[in-house]
Amino acid sequence: MKLFVTLATALSLLTSGSIFAQAGGKSAPNAPQAAPVQDPQTIRIMRNGSQPLSQGTSEHFTGSVRIDPLFTENPPAHMSGSSITFESGARTAWHKHTLGQILIVTAGKGWVQQWSGEIQEIRPGDVVWIPPGVKHWHGGTATTSMTHIAVQESLNGKTVEWMDQAGQEQGKDVAGKVPMPWNRRLTLQLLRNEAGTLIRGKPDG
Repeated sequence: MKLFVTLATALSLLTSGSIFAQAGGKSAPNAPQAAPVQDPQTIRIMRNGSQPLSQGTSEHFTGSVRIDPLFTENPPAHMSGSSITFESGARTAWHKHTLGQILIVTAGKGWVQQWSGEIQEIRPGDVVWIPPGVKHWHGGTATTSMTHIAVQESLNGKTVEWMDQAGQEQGKDVAGKVPMPWNRRLTLQLLRNEAGTLIRGKPDG
């Protein structure tokens, strides 16, 4: 008889709890809620606009730069990526990446340059591979904005080493070696490129 009463009481309590939960009640309003556990083997979708935008800092960028995070590291993988928009005249400081970087241009027109190299123009659809340890900068041109996706991998938590600002001395070469953006030498280089394009495209006669 006691066993029957105990079972009946337990069943009554379970039924009451179920009804209470269905009615939207809370059995323990002050009890901490357990955080959902993310299974590392489950596909995740990072929705567009779900992560906050940020502006490039003056320490690492010149001009107006908008950074839209796309994804962070997901161990055991160590890749991360962002969509970065450079307004005209905006660019990164000189820097290099521990394990290299891939840039995928999605809009506009921009420039990229490695130390002791020529400035190269990049357009939508272009994919740029920057080898590990190569000092370089990239950004919009003097008159056009540019957006690219940047993907890099970390080593021991480090992806990039920032250096001095590119083009901080207008009209001069840094260390007497590299033609910097928006100076006289670059203007002459671009004019030569444009002249060559016009000559090649001129019809005979």
